[in-house]
Amino acid sequence: MQNTTTRHDWTVAEVEELFALPFNDLLFQAQTIHRQHFDPNEVQVSTLLSIKTGACPEDCKYCPQSGRYNTGLEKEKLMEVQRVLEKAKQARATGATRFCMGAAWKNPPKKDFPYVLEMVKGVKKLGLETCMTLGKLSREQTQQLKEAGLDYYNHNLDTSPEFYKNIITTRTYSDRLETLSFVRDSGMKICSGGIVGMGENSSDRAGLLVNLANLPQHPESVPINMLVKVDGTPLDNVEDLEPFDFIRCIAVARIMMPKSHVRLSAGRTDMNEQMQALAFMAGANSIFYGECLLTTPNPEAHKDKLLFKKLGINPERRVVEHDDEEQEIELLDQVQKKQDEALFVDAAAV
Repeated sequence: MQNTTTRHDWTVAEVEELFALPFNDLLFQAQTIHRQHFDPNEVQVSTLLSIKTGACPEDCKYCPQSGRYNTGLEKEKLMEVQRVLEKAKQARATGATRFCMGAAWKNPPKKDFPYVLEMVKGVKKLGLETCMTLGKLSREQTQQLKEAGLDYYNHNLDTSPEFYKNIITTRTYSDRLETLSFVRDSGMKICSGGIVGMGENSSDRAGLLVNLANLPQHPESVPINMLVKVDGTPLDNVEDLEPFDFIRCIAVARIMMPKSHVRLSAGRTDMNEQMQALAFMAGANSIFYGECLLTTPNPEAHKDKLLFKKLGINPERRVVEHDDEEQEIELLDQVQKKQDEALFVDAAAV
């Protein structure tokens, strides 16, 4: 059995050796480790909603939401709280267990932050895990989100420190690490990963994973995104990443962070079923349901369900802890449902 001691002292050279393994050997090692910590036939399902779209002052070269690029994206102000909760209910009905909300900000404006906190509270009451990505946070904002009930905060490192300056200049790598530190100190869980296929080399992909795995505590969720090329962004003509190299990223992330959920994230619309199946074999055990990831396409939920059925995969279940009042409401609902069923006669039995 593989040694799965959790490590925080990886070197880029070690990780490059993992990337260089024969493909089947790498997948076997990743799948072996995956089975020690997870049910190999369960995948955690989340839904992502853009609660504020476009006009972002950042210059991330991959992002259609940057106000610096002409991508034809319609700008939208912060969504109303009630509308967000309606979307969360729809997500819950399709099988999502976590509802993620993203806003195109450099950092959350003071005037909008109270509404953001109400969204967290409302989604939490629906029995869903809550996740947000709002940009750079202050320590005070992080604590307020924690007190509102936020479970996860997403803040990606995007790439290696060395390649980072080729992608973003309006926020430093240390800014990102500081926000992650605030999130961890608050007691919230971390969702942090990166994007591959932006023109980086294999050493950069190794460097990204080293910086994630060498955090004081591994992120609970590690999204690995394949670049979605959007017309009008500086990366719209970058060379495609070899699909096997993407699968290698998933496998190496699983080996380095054995207890984290590794999310097969953006770019799935460009992956056929066979490639997605390989990603699950490599250790991916989380996806986003829904037709859109913030502003880029995502496979429709019914297509994911069909793929799950073909592969014998089930959505991961989670235990939802309710307070006494919520338990009472849930029991009353169940009693009412039984009473309603008793009012109807099964015509087939008559």
